[in-house]
Amino acid sequence: MSARNRRTTAAVTTAGAAALLTLCGTAATAMAAPSSGGDAKGSAAMVAAAASAHTVTVPRGLTISDGTRHVVVNGKSIDFGTTVRDLAWNPGGSKAAFIDGHGNLVVSNPDGSHRVTVAANPGGQTWSHPTWQVTAADRTNQIPAKNNLIFSAKIHGSTVLEGVKATSNHGRPTKISLNGEPGDGNVPQTNNTWPNVGGSYGSAVYENTHTGEVYIRDDYLRQQGGALTKGSEPALSPDNEEVVFVRSVHGHDHLFVEDFGGSTNVVKDVTPNAGADYTEPTWSPNGKTIAFRAPTGTYTITKTAHGFGKPVKVSQHTGLPAYRG
Repeated sequence: MSARNRRTTAAVTTAGAAALLTLCGTAATAMAAPSSGGDAKGSAAMVAAAASAHTVTVPRGLTISDGTRHVVVNGKSIDFGTTVRDLAWNPGGSKAAFIDGHGNLVVSNPDGSHRVTVAANPGGQTWSHPTWQVTAADRTNQIPAKNNLIFSAKIHGSTVLEGVKATSNHGRPTKISLNGEPGDGNVPQTNNTWPNVGGSYGSAVYENTHTGEVYIRDDYLRQQGGALTKGSEPALSPDNEEVVFVRSVHGHDHLFVEDFGGSTNVVKDVTPNAGADYTEPTWSPNGKTIAFRAPTGTYTITKTAHGFGKPVKVSQHTGLPAYRG
């Protein structure tokens, strides 16, 4: 049985038991300029051959953070007033979460104003890649609404996933519980990083650097999960039906998508002609486009009737892409 079907069956079973107990984007345009970066390692020509080098449509809300205090939003640079690493947006796009220059977890308005330190790094730790977990309350199953931030924390050489309420002010993060699905055995408790939450149920995917696999965690009824496939840097689609991740092919990082929709999980290379490293993918809010990082800038691929189209360069700026609402 597929991972998707196992999770769906578990949710239905638990929901039924709970019920029994109860009874008893608009677009903006930008010019794609050639890159001058020397780290392209000769791949710029190959990337350009597979992508548009002319005026392209930049999905409104696409942002790029590069570890400086400036964040690119819709092709414009916004000064957040502090170092911004690993920026992520809440589902409505009204708040940004990131790691600041002191290693703290911070939430701010979209322009960097009204910054709140959600959790202060106690020192000796490296925090990275926060992701929002926002869900509505489920009264039937007595599950409260959630507005959390989940992130990776490297503590004394051990990397774990931690979480904290997004509305906290100097809150104290707690370790995320990771439980395997029945019959799957235990899942690794350490070496977990790059968490990403998608959909309305709070499910998350993440990578384990020791096993080299992508894992999924169903945080709705049972808080269980397991390994999906070999890969890294995963992102879960808004409808929870697909996960995009990175996997090396013949010396380059390609983007793969695993589809949970059928009776068996289907994994497909959606950038088979990649001539450079494609990394750090993220889904658009409508689930039709994937933005990602390449040595020469930021690119997107969009769903077609037969899969995904060719990569299109939407910005010469290189950094971590994210969609704002």
